[in-house]
Amino acid sequence: MPAPVVPAHFPLAALLWPQRAGGISGVLRSVILAALGTALLTLSAKVNLPWPYVPMTLQTLVVLVVGAAYGWRLGSATVMAYLAEGAIGLPVFAGPAGGLAPLLGPTAGYLFGFVAAAFATGWLSERGWDRSVAWLFLAMGLGHVLILAAGFTWLAFGMKLGVDKAWLVGIAPFMAASLIKNALGAALVPAIRRVLDRRGQDRRARDQRH
Repeated sequence: MPAPVVPAHFPLAALLWPQRAGGISGVLRSVILAALGTALLTLSAKVNLPWPYVPMTLQTLVVLVVGAAYGWRLGSATVMAYLAEGAIGLPVFAGPAGGLAPLLGPTAGYLFGFVAAAFATGWLSERGWDRSVAWLFLAMGLGHVLILAAGFTWLAFGMKLGVDKAWLVGIAPFMAASLIKNALGAALVPAIRRVLDRRGQDRRARDQRH
């Protein structure tokens, strides 16, 4: 008996903008999507509440949505491109200026945790977790844990604030907001997928009638 055929699962970006086989067009597509992702990350960084040591921003929401929508390869590459933009001095971070200071200061752990979060969320999404609000909530929850854990570890040991103070300034203020952003991201991506799936089914039905 032949094994059942399991349909391939593509990231949301691949449904919105299908990737053609190799060539310049494939590279151009990746560059454009990465540029869009870094622009969204920059905008989300500028929407912030200044807290001691680490500001509260919308970046984690965008990081996780980019990971889920782009997949682990392009998602993590987009976040690394964003960090590179900041490292060369572009004003893409929450503060008024770029440069190495945010990558070496109190926010460093969170920023590098973005890469791990995009990777993990994208990897799980490519395995179908982005079809379900509940499963994607778990995937994005893991992403948030990775970000907060990296930020906490850097504050506690890299910045030498100690465990208690790192928890007080680096974890506790962000827990409720992280749950809200997690829920928003987990609802958004599957909703868009359902719309695209429905359009695809309607298109196939029309093709069969003709």
